[in-house]
Amino acid sequence: MMDFLWNLASFVVALGILVTVHEYGHFWVARKNGVKVERFSVGFGRAIWRKTGKDGTEYVLAMIPLGGYVKMLDERIDNVQPEDKDKAFNAKTVYQRIAIVAAGPLANFIFALFALYVMFLIGVPSVKPLIGNVVPSSIAAQAKLIKGSEIVSVAGNVTRDWQEVNLALIGQIGNDSIEIKTKEGDGQYISTFNLDTTKWQFSPDKTSALTSLGITPYRPKVHNELAAVAEESPAALSGLLVGDKLLFVGDVKTDDWLAFAKEIKHFPGQEVLITISRNSEVITLPVTPDSVERSGSVIGYIGVAPKADAWPQEFLIELSYGPIDAIKESAQRTWNLTHLTFSMIGKLITGDVSVKNLSGPIGIAQGAGNSAGHGFVYFLGFLALISINLGIINLLPLPVLDGGHLLYYLIELFTGKEVPEKVQAAGFKFGALALLMLMAIGLFNDFSRVLG
Repeated sequence: MMDFLWNLASFVVALGILVTVHEYGHFWVARKNGVKVERFSVGFGRAIWRKTGKDGTEYVLAMIPLGGYVKMLDERIDNVQPEDKDKAFNAKTVYQRIAIVAAGPLANFIFALFALYVMFLIGVPSVKPLIGNVVPSSIAAQAKLIKGSEIVSVAGNVTRDWQEVNLALIGQIGNDSIEIKTKEGDGQYISTFNLDTTKWQFSPDKTSALTSLGITPYRPKVHNELAAVAEESPAALSGLLVGDKLLFVGDVKTDDWLAFAKEIKHFPGQEVLITISRNSEVITLPVTPDSVERSGSVIGYIGVAPKADAWPQEFLIELSYGPIDAIKESAQRTWNLTHLTFSMIGKLITGDVSVKNLSGPIGIAQGAGNSAGHGFVYFLGFLALISINLGIINLLPLPVLDGGHLLYYLIELFTGKEVPEKVQAAGFKFGALALLMLMAIGLFNDFSRVLG
């Protein structure tokens, strides 16, 4: 339940920020072009807060936080007084209308730049992408990737940490091969490997790109011994203590931490016997794991952490830059995320990426909760990613979106005539239907992951 509330709160905060940014883009440019803005609303439905400003605009915070809108004076839908006709949106030139509509998506890109800039100023703690293991007979093994080497680039993209490796790999979905460059130790010698991905089976909702290729990131050795027991957790209530060595879960022997963690997941809300070794004495304790949701599945959780070796200092990095260099880094990351998003949309159209990989509000909420749980800088990175996605989606040429309006205005710009209202109305119906279908697919995928 706490996970659900955390994800929901993170989702509402994230969407509230991004919707406000998007709509403020429309609002600011509309005002600069002399358009009267009647209402600025974040959310839909019944207002839970409203205030009319000195500028005559009604500012509204509504109950359903799934979007927002800016209502501008428009002769096509309002009774406009003669003295206000020049303040109507439809009275503005086609160039002004294009600027007003394009300002929303543009604001999302500007916000992404800002969020990433702050993120790089603060610094992002990370680790070098060292290969911990290569799964036998996997795509990575067939390419002869070397255990212990560091991945320095994927398909020409420099990779300083695992996030950059994952993003670069995702961008290669649908390609027949992926070039990966590595180095060993502190040496400058670079080895090049070509992974044959003609038979690459990758489902982002089920596994990571790395796992599907057979690459396991390096992790310090984890011991089968408890290093922490959370207060009031199922483990603490059952009597488990720091220093206990884990032997069995039920009648299943747990030789290492991964085996123990995997077995505990099978008992959400069910009592199970855990056998431990404490001061050379073997003890069996009944434990009832809590039920928690992880990656769309309900699993058992008892609130313990294992003893692990420390990360070698030479493996730790921090992506932190000064005020000038952070501009370059944020611009490069924004470009990379924008390129990746356009690439994914193209591959959805061509069928290289399945519509099963689309996520709806539930998937986004889980992403918001996970990133916020890791810390402020990671939440900033998530906001930047979703802001870019929001900007790009709004530029799609569907009449119900900003991109559809821009399409009509570009036609008007080249023909010198407004697109007939009947054509616009038909387009809006088609756009609304297409958007509802995409939302329905996203929601269906979300529920499939949760229930499956």
